[in-house]
Amino acid sequence: MPDDYSASLEGLITGPQAGSCGSAAYYGKPVTVTDIETDQRWASFKALAVPLGLAACWSSPIKDAAGRVIGTFAFYFREKRGPSRIERRIVDTCLHLCAIAIERHQRVLERERRAYFDDLTGLPNRAAFDAALTRLSCQESGSWALLVADLDNLKVVNDTFGHHAGDRLLQGVAERLSSLSTPDRAFRLGGDEFAILVQSPQALSGLEQVAGKILEALKAEVDVGGQLIAPRATIGGAKLTSGDQSSDIVRQNADFALYHAKETRRGSFVHYWKGLGTTMIRRLAAIREVDAALKDGRVEAHYQPIVNLASREIIGMEALCRLRTDDGVLTAGEFVDAFSDSRIAAEITARMLASVAKDVRQWLDRGIPFQHVGINVSSADFFGGKLADDIAAVFDEYRVPLKHVVLEVTESVYMGERDDGLATAIAKLRAKGLLLALDDFGTGFASLTHLLSVPVDILKIDKSFVAQLAPGEPSAAIVEGLLSISKKLGMRVVAEGVEHEEQVGQLLAFGCTIGQGFLFSEAVDFHAATDLLEQFAQRASSSRPPRGAQSRLLSVEAGDQRFRQTAKRSSKVGLTVSCPADDCALSSSSTRLFSAH
Repeated sequence: MPDDYSASLEGLITGPQAGSCGSAAYYGKPVTVTDIETDQRWASFKALAVPLGLAACWSSPIKDAAGRVIGTFAFYFREKRGPSRIERRIVDTCLHLCAIAIERHQRVLERERRAYFDDLTGLPNRAAFDAALTRLSCQESGSWALLVADLDNLKVVNDTFGHHAGDRLLQGVAERLSSLSTPDRAFRLGGDEFAILVQSPQALSGLEQVAGKILEALKAEVDVGGQLIAPRATIGGAKLTSGDQSSDIVRQNADFALYHAKETRRGSFVHYWKGLGTTMIRRLAAIREVDAALKDGRVEAHYQPIVNLASREIIGMEALCRLRTDDGVLTAGEFVDAFSDSRIAAEITARMLASVAKDVRQWLDRGIPFQHVGINVSSADFFGGKLADDIAAVFDEYRVPLKHVVLEVTESVYMGERDDGLATAIAKLRAKGLLLALDDFGTGFASLTHLLSVPVDILKIDKSFVAQLAPGEPSAAIVEGLLSISKKLGMRVVAEGVEHEEQVGQLLAFGCTIGQGFLFSEAVDFHAATDLLEQFAQRASSSRPPRGAQSRLLSVEAGDQRFRQTAKRSSKVGLTVSCPADDCALSSSSTRLFSAH
């Protein structure tokens, strides 16, 4: 048939008056038209057929195995007649062969659809995205760009309302992305990750504006089965530049921008810039290394003593995260980049919780004086609202009562919360009997308002102040002031980073009786920590050693080289184990922290 004839019939709706083929498909049975010029079924189309010398047409429906019409097979005649017997037999055979061919073709299309489209959202999937990238030219700088987006609250929705609600959230986001990206293409890469391939000139000239419109549109709530949830997303983007030799480089740059946005500007858009890649490569390498260590069981807790400055008795332990390698043990400061990954951070917190709970159980079983374990958590640990339940579950598993738990947070946690999430989470934790310690106070976002906005039981003065306690130095005045304020607010104080005897004397003069640092001991593994506790742990009044037995106490005069190492203080992540004697428990009514008397 001529191309213009076929094009004129393309897309016509089937019906009782839609020519031979349209009528056969509509009725699902053969239709014979022996005179196209006079048959009413051809009234609207005969002007197309008659000039071509077509006089008659007999059409039969092609049906699949389920009896559904999937096409038609037609003979056209240049004379006004119906089909002969042999022609009917040919048609019957062709109908069968066509049904087989079309059904096979449909199965191929369905396989392709499943291979290249996401069943849940209907968007092209990662395979389609990969294929689209390979077809892009990298010859002309700025000719295309890539936006990658992550949903920040999908896990919370799944955990709170179920995966059905999470699926509905994904569908709602996909609908908006597809609509907003037209004429460009949106893809679902998997999980909570989406991508938009930007090629239209208007979008390329304002990539930031495009990302802003997407973020704004996603703020509208989605009905996820009776619950209205506002999607929260973070976007990273990169544009093809003259130095990009392949589409994979642009893709990697967009991923770097997304990772950076999630760490520093969650809920917003970050455009890739030169130099960001180097930082992210180092960070991703750290993430991979720590991930492997977690799987191999090479992440463990080491403990640094917290001592009574006057008696040098051990009244607590700070647990520091350590990673064992073939070349030795790494401190947390040497793989701190890995903590930028929320999954890695959560797994480390879970591993440290379990390790410390297990160790505390063993210390209690040995009869070592022990009262509290403090857990230093980040803002990421509060995300999701399950921290209190997670802590309770871990310590319950090891039969460690929650009265032994003190929660430690840094001031950055306050800065990371812009709503009531932090206050709600802390209230839930305190309701379970946990106390709150403000760690590294005086660094970063130091503000006395933090002492008012969230209840604080314990204040830990950062080592940077302790390091400059010489008489007349500003730090001395600040520490003395903090001790006075803390006392009036009913808070207890611990000095971090004590490294010299002169600092001890100054702190005691100010009224600070508790400290930790390399003057007393570096962080040691569980077995060495147990030995320290058994020898030097603060006992109840009736069991304390006589004053003449000071050779057992941690002191620079003790003569034990294990406790006099003054190497660079290890970076900490994680947890603090505090174990004062029974008569100086950390309770909200106590007026002294870790008192020796």
